[in-house]
Order: sequence, then structure tokens, then C-alpha cells
Amino acid sequence: MRQPSPSQSPTEHRRGTELALHEQTAPSAHHQAGESGWRGAAMITLHCLTGCLIGEWIGLACGVVLSLPSGVTAVLATVLAYASGFGLTIWPLFRRGMGFWPALTTVFVGEAVSIGVMEVAMNAVDFAMGGMGVKSLFVPRYWEALGVASVAGFLGAWPVNFWLLGRNMKSCHHAAHAGQRSEVQFPGRINATPKAATITNKRPS
Repeated sequence: MRQPSPSQSPTEHRRGTELALHEQTAPSAHHQAGESGWRGAAMITLHCLTGCLIGEWIGLACGVVLSLPSGVTAVLATVLAYASGFGLTIWPLFRRGMGFWPALTTVFVGEAVSIGVMEVAMNAVDFAMGGMGVKSLFVPRYWEALGVASVAGFLGAWPVNFWLLGRNMKSCHHAAHAGQRSEVQFPGRINATPKAATITNKRPS
């Protein structure tokens, strides 16, 4: 904590205190936002799987309803999975004020590799189990294949995301969630965030 100078005004002293609190809390917040390891990779993979499944399900459903060939259905499902997967990751960056191209370049490498591996595993399992070849969405095999494919996609992308995290190539998720996860609380006296540190206690009346 910085020591106040005798010549400092109360306002300057207060600003110096806030800056010192920011310097103390920012490294801790950065550590929380940058956590890695298998648990962190699992959470990121689950997030990717959620985004992919939206597009995957729409693509497979269109292929079944329109009786498209399995190859066309797989391509359609992959394209839509990329669209929904990227969208789910980019949206929080938009909400924080980031432009389209900066957001896209932030998520592109990590998401492209992760979603690609996930889609290869999912489409291979879905095709092998015959989920793409059913004639109706009400056939149990369609849903069984989708469920097994989802597990395969998660297991396939999990070690890939672990590798990407270890090389700091999944900064998209760090950037998207840093603002939500980096808040540091000091009960009763101070609420500090990496953006600013604000003293909340008041003088007794």
C-alpha cells in the first residue's frame, strides 16, 4: 500500500489508495481468469459442446426432414455448429464493447481447432450409428446416436483444449469471462475489481 505524502490532498490520497488496491487485486484476478489444467479444459470443452450442439442438432434435423444424403447432412451440421459455436463465444465479447473483427480474431484459432475436432468425432459416431440415415426425428436411433456423438465430441476435444490452454491459445474464454470472474470482495470495507477499486465504507454519523 502506498504511503500518503504530507503534501497530498485528501482527494490525491484517495486516488492513490484506489490505484494501490487495483495493483494488488489485478494479479489475483488475472490468475483466476487464466486458470488451466484438466478441470479448466473440461469447463471450456463443455462450453464449446453447448455451442456446437445447437448447430449440430439443427443441421442433422434439416438433413433428416429433407432426406438429404449423409455427406450433405454432415457438412450442413458442421457449418451450423461452427456458426453457433463461434456465436456463443463471441457474444460476451460484443457485450463488453469489442468490435466484430477484434472479437473474431480473439476466438478464431482456439475455437476453430476445438470445434473441428469435436465435429469430426461427433459426425463419425453419428454416421456409424446410423443417426443421419433415419427417416424421422421420432426414431429412437436418431437421439441415441446424437447422445453418444455428444459424449464422443466432448472426449475428443477435451485433451485438445487442455493442450490449447497450456499454450495460451484459448484466450477467447479468458477474455469473455474475465470481467465476470475477476471481482474480488472485501466484506464490510472494500469492493475491488481490476477496472477500479472503490472504498465503500462511510464515516460514522
